[in-house]
Amino acid sequence: MADRVIALAGNPNVGKSTIFNALTGLRQHTGNWPGKTVANARGSFTHRGQDYALVDVPGCYSLLAHSAEEEVARDFLCFGGHDAVLVVCDATCLERNLNLTLQILEATDRVVVAVNLMDEARRKGLEVDLPLLSERLGVPVIGTAARGGEGLPELLDALAETCGQQRVQAPAVDYPDYIEEAVARLEPCLDELCKASGLATRWVALRLLEGEGTILRGVNAHLGLDLARQPKVEAALDKIFRAWAVRGIGREAASQAIAAAVVAQGETLCQDVVRRDESRADRLDRRLDRLFTSRWTGFPIMLLLLLGVFWLTIVGANYPSAALSSWLFGLEDILANTFIAIGIPGVVIDMVIHGGYKVMAWVVAVMLPPMAIFFPLFTLLEDFGYLPRVAFNLDRCFQACKACGKQALTMCMGIGCNAAGVTGCRIIDSPRERLIAILTNTFMPCNGRYPTMISIIALFLAVGSGASTLVGAFILVGVIVLGVGMTLLVSRLLSATVLKGVPSSFTLELPPYRRPQVGKVIVRSVVDRTLKVLGRAVAAAAPAGVLIWLCANVTVGGATILTHITGLLDPLGRALGMDGVILTAFILGLPANEIVVPIMAMAYLAQGSLMELEGGALLAVFTANGWSWTTAVSVVPVALALRHHLPYHQKRDGLLALDGPCRSHPHRVRRGRLRRLPPALSGAGLGIKNRAAPRGRPIKMGHWTVWDLI
Repeated sequence: MADRVIALAGNPNVGKSTIFNALTGLRQHTGNWPGKTVANARGSFTHRGQDYALVDVPGCYSLLAHSAEEEVARDFLCFGGHDAVLVVCDATCLERNLNLTLQILEATDRVVVAVNLMDEARRKGLEVDLPLLSERLGVPVIGTAARGGEGLPELLDALAETCGQQRVQAPAVDYPDYIEEAVARLEPCLDELCKASGLATRWVALRLLEGEGTILRGVNAHLGLDLARQPKVEAALDKIFRAWAVRGIGREAASQAIAAAVVAQGETLCQDVVRRDESRADRLDRRLDRLFTSRWTGFPIMLLLLLGVFWLTIVGANYPSAALSSWLFGLEDILANTFIAIGIPGVVIDMVIHGGYKVMAWVVAVMLPPMAIFFPLFTLLEDFGYLPRVAFNLDRCFQACKACGKQALTMCMGIGCNAAGVTGCRIIDSPRERLIAILTNTFMPCNGRYPTMISIIALFLAVGSGASTLVGAFILVGVIVLGVGMTLLVSRLLSATVLKGVPSSFTLELPPYRRPQVGKVIVRSVVDRTLKVLGRAVAAAAPAGVLIWLCANVTVGGATILTHITGLLDPLGRALGMDGVILTAFILGLPANEIVVPIMAMAYLAQGSLMELEGGALLAVFTANGWSWTTAVSVVPVALALRHHLPYHQKRDGLLALDGPCRSHPHRVRRGRLRRLPPALSGAGLGIKNRAAPRGRPIKMGHWTVWDLI
């Protein structure tokens, strides 16, 4: 029996991935959509003896595509040949989520709606009448709380019934009379063209009237012809536009009316469906937002949290790092003796074991413990919903630098891993702003640079204090703040010179605060982040270790290659307050930043392999070679500014699908203005934060002007 294909759709931050993981378990894999750099996730499950393939479509707010992710979502939902669509909605802001649901219902009629986060809705005093909503939509509506498994069996039953039933006519959105008349005129012309392809004629007619280029190109590609140029269709469109012109109606006004009708229909559908008990309303989110996004408390709290994360990372990584180092370096002699017993030449043993393996062991010992602490802590803040608040606070700074506010998110990702931050820049639509974000992401120190900075700070800058660890953490936070300042400064310089342009629209969604699932966070951060990043670093470190060994052991003209390189770079190093050994260590440490300090020790002591020195011994070597606190001050900014890890592909994190209306409670926006959405879009008192001229069209709704982002 062939697999039935289910498309999983929904807005970002509605728990779509949680439902995907709950239904598929470990039976899933990731890849890229054909011809795209956008990651996809596909999983499988079995229900009632039938196999299903579940395709997790990128989160989007509309079928009108403005980015690569939205284009992928639109194409699969409209033209993907699926058996059914599972649309996930957020119970805490159902009206806004219904905009996408109604668009999908116009394009396909085999739909199941999962109203997720029912537990959060109950906590906020919201009651959702699911049977009434199902009756009004004409499709099954199931309430779920996927984090706890609530409603999932009923959801599977509804999917099975929807895939097996005959197609039914979904309820239509009520459009103005002149739109309905135009659709009625177009549908007979489209019946024959759309029948074989499975496209809904009413949906295609609306897209022709709307005239939105990207979606029409998708329709034309699916049909294999230029629909608007077909004689009957072209003649009908000409008559329609002539009749509109007589009545003073332009195509832009019609397009706005179509979008406004979808919004209004969502409001109508939710009447009496969502009821709010003000006595039980949860005001904690608003209080936390006042605290985390306040002009006076937002940045201090951000710095204190960053300080706490680094302090825990520094203190907690010491003992496991020492134990792991002792065990891995203990294997070095065992492996060398084994190779000797086999009869492998000594030169090969030195190059492979004391070169490649030693560097690889060093990277694991130094990198794994801090990552195993840092990534879970960082993921807990992400799971709690705090990181988007950081972006909210920093957006004002990026606006002043003529850069995109989304750069704040990619900058935060760069703290964990520069490669993840760079590849995360794909969420920025403007090529100019995307390039600025990529170029400046290097100023955020990734996890691999921390060992070098921590060692130098501990030896030269955080001495003479009874609380040296805390002082070191303060200094490290200062380095991070310096990196943020450099990011903003360089972004401003690039925007004013070689990358001039106007900042694009930016709408940031602030997800509700959620209690982190500690167990799942630890597993996800260790497996998806720590081990993957470590594996790629190890793969780059092994050949780097062989290269370093060759430089330290191959002699030319009575001196090693390493000595020649350090001598060549020494004048430049002295001019920068350092020396040639330090610059050489940074260059040779490009594949793995963790070995920068060991390379320095090896070069200073003229050894043939990396040296394991710590504390007083390392300090003695550095001071004997002219180091002082001024040298340390010169080294730390260089460690901050130089990008180390060689580029590699990083899968897209679910954090970054951000285009669309905000559903939280921002109490201030840029330039001190507070803008709130009308009740049709706002749900439970929701707000919106916009950058410059919003991308889209203004819709007049009473005394409100709403920018059409759907």
